[in-house]
Amino acid sequence: MAQHGTSKPPSMKGLFAASFIGTSIEWYDYFIFGTAAALVFPTLFFPEASPEAATLASLSAFAAGFLIRPFGAAIVGHFGDRIGRKSMLVLTLILTGGSTFLIGVLPTYAAIGIGAPLLLVSLRLIQGFGVAGEWGGALLISTENAKPRQRAVYGSFAQFGVPVGVLTSNLAFLALSGLDDDAFFSYGWRIPFLLSAVLVVVGLIIRMRLSEPPEFAKAKREKTVIKVPFAELVRRHPRNLILGALAAIAPPAIGYAVTVYMLTYGTRVVGFDRTTLLTLILASTSVWILAIIGSAILSDRFDPKLLYAIGAVTAVIWPLPMFALVNTGSTGLALVAFLVAAIVQGIMAGAQGGLFTDMFDLKVRYSGIAVAYAVGATVAGAVTPVFPALYAAYDSSTPIALFLTALGLVSLVAVLGVRRVATAQDTEPATVPAGAPER
Repeated sequence: MAQHGTSKPPSMKGLFAASFIGTSIEWYDYFIFGTAAALVFPTLFFPEASPEAATLASLSAFAAGFLIRPFGAAIVGHFGDRIGRKSMLVLTLILTGGSTFLIGVLPTYAAIGIGAPLLLVSLRLIQGFGVAGEWGGALLISTENAKPRQRAVYGSFAQFGVPVGVLTSNLAFLALSGLDDDAFFSYGWRIPFLLSAVLVVVGLIIRMRLSEPPEFAKAKREKTVIKVPFAELVRRHPRNLILGALAAIAPPAIGYAVTVYMLTYGTRVVGFDRTTLLTLILASTSVWILAIIGSAILSDRFDPKLLYAIGAVTAVIWPLPMFALVNTGSTGLALVAFLVAAIVQGIMAGAQGGLFTDMFDLKVRYSGIAVAYAVGATVAGAVTPVFPALYAAYDSSTPIALFLTALGLVSLVAVLGVRRVATAQDTEPATVPAGAPER
C-alpha cells in the first residue's frame, strides 16, 4: 500500500466544509451577478439603449466573465500543480469575493456615464478569473483525499456549491422583493453584493485550516512536480482536454438558461412576475442537490462516465418541453420545467467530480480539470446573449430550445469518447503513475 506521509488526513466533515462552503460562497457571488444582469443592470448601467438592447448588453457583461475563464484556469491551474491546492483556493476566494463587494459600491450610469458599465465589466472579468480556478481546487481537495470508489461522492462536495449559490443568491434578491421599484433600484440591489464580504471572511477562515492532499504533498516532498504543467497537459492529454471541455458545456448551458435568461424571458415575454420566478428557481435547487447526491452515489457504484452520459441524454431531450411548459404561463407547469432541469444538471454534476479527476494524472490534474471545465463553462456562458438574440430574430423560444439541445448533443458525444487515466480498480489514488497514458 502506498504511503502518503505521516500527517493525519482530514475528516470527511472537514473536507465537506472546505469544499462545499467555499464553493457555495464563490457561486453565490457569481450568481448574484447573473440575477442582477437580468433584473437590474439593463436599467442602471445601460439606460440609453432600448429594453432589448439593454438586456443584450447586460447579458453580454455577464458573458464577459466567461471569456477570461480559460486564461484564469490555465494560470491558477499552473500554480495549483506547482505550489499547491490550498493557496489557490484562498486566492480565488479573495479575487471573487473582493470583486463582488466592489460591484456593490459601483456608481451607476446616471452618476458617471460610460465609466459605469466599463467598471462593471472589469470587475466581472476579475470575478470570472477567480471562479475559473475555484472549481478545480475545491474538487481536488476532496477527491485526492478519497479512495477511488468514493471519488464521485467526495467530488460532489464541490458540486453542491452551484445549486446552493443559486439558492442563496435568489434568496438574497427574494428578501428584497418587498421593496418598491424606487428603493430596489436605488440601494436594494446592492445589499446581496455587499453581504459577500461577510461570507468571504467565513470561507477564508475555513480554507486557511486546510492541508494539502497526501498525494500532492508526497509529490512536493519528492520534488516530482513539473515546471510547466500546461505544456505537459497538452502533450500527454490533448484528447481528454478537448473532450472534457466539450463534455462540460451542457450542465452550465441548461443552468444559465434557467437561472439567468428565464428571469428575463419569463417576466418580459411570458408575463410572470419577478418574485414568482425567483421562488420557482429557488424551489428547484433542493431537487438539484438531491440529484447530485443520487448521481454521485450511483457513479461510485457503477461508472461516472455512464451516469454523465445519461445526464447528457436528458440535456438533449429536455429543452423543448421546458420552454413549452414555461410558455403556458402556468406557475405549476413552470415549476415542473425547472424541477426537471435541475435533475438534468444534477445527474451530470454528481458524476463530474469522479469523471474529471480520473481523466488527468497528478502532475497536471489541477490544470487539466480547471481548463477543461472553464472552457466548457465559457462556451455555455458566453452564448447566453444568443438567447435574447434568437428570440428577437424569430419571435419564438423554439430556436433557443434547439440551440440548447445542440449543446447537449455535443456534450453527449464528447463524454462517450473520454478515456480515464485512473480507474475504479486502483486501490488508492496514488497508485496511478504520474504521466500514465490515457486509456
